[in-house]
Amino acid sequence: MSNQAAKGPLQGLRVIEMAGLGPAPFCGRLLADMGADVIVIERPAALRGLNTGNAINRGKRSICLDLKSALGLQAAKTLINGASALIEGYRPGVMEHLCLAPAIFEVSNPQLVFGRVTGWGQTGPLAQAPGHDINFVALSGVSTIASRAGAAPSLPATLIGDMAGGAMFLAFGLLCAILEAQRSGRGQVVDAAMIDGVSALSGLIHSMRGSGMWPATPEQNLFLHNSPFYDSFECADGRYITLGALEPKFYREMLRLLELSDVDPARQYDAAQWPSLRARVADRIKSKTRTQWCELLEGSDACFAPVLTLDEAAEHPHNRWRGNFVEVMGELQAAAAPRFSRSQARPPQAGPLPGQHSRELLLELGFNLEQIKQMAPA
Repeated sequence: MSNQAAKGPLQGLRVIEMAGLGPAPFCGRLLADMGADVIVIERPAALRGLNTGNAINRGKRSICLDLKSALGLQAAKTLINGASALIEGYRPGVMEHLCLAPAIFEVSNPQLVFGRVTGWGQTGPLAQAPGHDINFVALSGVSTIASRAGAAPSLPATLIGDMAGGAMFLAFGLLCAILEAQRSGRGQVVDAAMIDGVSALSGLIHSMRGSGMWPATPEQNLFLHNSPFYDSFECADGRYITLGALEPKFYREMLRLLELSDVDPARQYDAAQWPSLRARVADRIKSKTRTQWCELLEGSDACFAPVLTLDEAAEHPHNRWRGNFVEVMGELQAAAAPRFSRSQARPPQAGPLPGQHSRELLLELGFNLEQIKQMAPA
């Protein structure tokens, strides 16, 4: 399916993406999934990489340009001038060094939304410091709520900082700024810092802290894997299940199904009894296999789910019914989200090879064959 024929709520929106790693290309994929015409500008060195399409670039078009050459830079500027938004994930100052700073397009494309995603932001004492997902989450304070008392924090790789705090907030910021530009006629820079995004994601926790619902003592905090009703538990076969019976009615059902009839449900939030009761729950869970617990608890009011591997998740009946995973050229991928009643996302497709659409796009931009030949990487 070509980009022109693609469906989705963002059909007709053109976005230029400067090739990179992590949150910037994932933001581009989110937009491409929803029908936007996302064009990735790759460096010539990309042609010497693996000759396979990258799933993070599914639904996009790819052009290879040497931005150090006059023609390559001209082509990049022409692409950007015809777009609603640009995505870049470089350190502050790199786009300025490439002569592609936001100010350059204020006259030629006044409604351009310039999306910039970094770990620490465009300004501040750490703006030029390197870092990765684990660092940004740590400085936001969120790492401290991802561990048991006395244990080191443990986070799912790349999900919190890069994807949630970075890519998702960049996509949200871009679309907000594009809507505003349609009213004002003026574009702007979106400074999506991963540390800002993670901090914003912790808004509910800060609200709970402010209202006294987030105990300062870890042993009394039911979200920090100390309670008998909100945690992961090992089964007889070494696999795990989760229980999340926070509300009293769900807690009562959990106790009933676990055959713990002697436990007083009215004392659910009495942290003093948690250690002994948690040990009893753990012993009970370890008496059956994960499959047996699924047969007993799945779909019940006990707030239950098994801990699945990535491969198992793709085969779970609920995920299969929802179509949450798809196979593209033999590769398992997550499907686009969210879902719409009319403007469904485009069907997932293989990502383009680096520079796959260079000739096509350069012709669209009005370059002649001799100029295109000159721009071909050596």
